[in-house]
Amino acid sequence: MSNSSMQLTNNEIFSTMTEMEHEQLVFCSDKDSGLLAIIAVHNTTLGPSLGGTRFWNYQTETEAIIDVLRLSRGMTYKSSLCGNNLGGGKAVIIGDSKSVTNREMLFRSYGRFVDSLNGRYITAEDVGTSTRDMEYIATETRSVAGLPVSMGGGGDPSPVTAYGVYLGMKASAKYAYGNDDLTGKKIVVQGVGQVGNYLIEHLIKEGADVYISDIHPERIKHVAAKHHVNVV
Repeated sequence: MSNSSMQLTNNEIFSTMTEMEHEQLVFCSDKDSGLLAIIAVHNTTLGPSLGGTRFWNYQTETEAIIDVLRLSRGMTYKSSLCGNNLGGGKAVIIGDSKSVTNREMLFRSYGRFVDSLNGRYITAEDVGTSTRDMEYIATETRSVAGLPVSMGGGGDPSPVTAYGVYLGMKASAKYAYGNDDLTGKKIVVQGVGQVGNYLIEHLIKEGADVYISDIHPERIKHVAAKHHVNVV
């Protein structure tokens, strides 16, 4: 569905929301900070919707809409499986995360939009955002998770996320091969950001034959040198 050449009309946005069973889609724009964001609330049956904020340089607005709808629906399933009495939500900020000149201004503006939902959506860290960004958001709303440990939060979620992926891979291996041993298995890690780095550490420790791929050449060079893994 995330075809960059695809365009959605207003009617198609509503029909897509209905098809994917979303409750709410919020468009956020702030001229002063340059903020362009979309918040998607998929389902709040079990509780407030929870999901991180992804900062990504989408090629089109349609691509951003489809991504936030897809990701928020996935969060509903995750929350339900975990039994944590939360629903599914997600947000995306459109733009280049690395080129933001005033992150505090942008994320405080975004925090006010999150706060306007009165607790229906709880945001957190995701691709392109950090615990520092969550601190800025927290100055405007209480509906934020993933704060630094010094502020009573859980800190960077990347290690836990990576460990969850690692356990999922072991469970898949057990289903496919009869045991969860990854020793000698050829595994490709697509995307070697923070989560990818931690995942690679688990895989190497178990003796897997690891290959990596990423859209950022500098990341590939750094991770390949650090972990001595193969590049696809």
